[in-house]
Amino acid sequence: MTESSANWLLYDGECPFCSRYVVHVRLREAVGPVTLANAREYPQLVDEVRRLGYDVDAGMVLKLNGRYYHGADCIHALALLTTPAGWFNRINSLVFRSRAFSRFAYPILRAGRNLTLKLLGRSRLDQRSAAANSSPGT
Repeated sequence: MTESSANWLLYDGECPFCSRYVVHVRLREAVGPVTLANAREYPQLVDEVRRLGYDVDAGMVLKLNGRYYHGADCIHALALLTTPAGWFNRINSLVFRSRAFSRFAYPILRAGRNLTLKLLGRSRLDQRSAAANSSPGT
């Protein structure tokens, strides 16, 4: 995958909600080839979005045809892009096709993600990279 030109959806693979969401959203059926990229396995993509000012801990990032969508804008775009096949996509489209509702609901979803990671004993991405950057020999 050429990160700078490919279509991808960057998400936190340690988050059970994010991982299930990207599986159920059926993005490939709607837009064709797209990489579902676990941020913990694609540090080069995390670096790319950080250089652009996006925080993966604050939201998923979709890169589609050279345009970036982050957080609430990402789930709003996904709701508009995905096929109506399946109950999940129908509900997703109904709930997040409104940009205003997506912006209202996304901070609540993110808080649930952060709490879940804490309860499961999993680190946020920024904590992981801070630990890696402060390790001896770096």
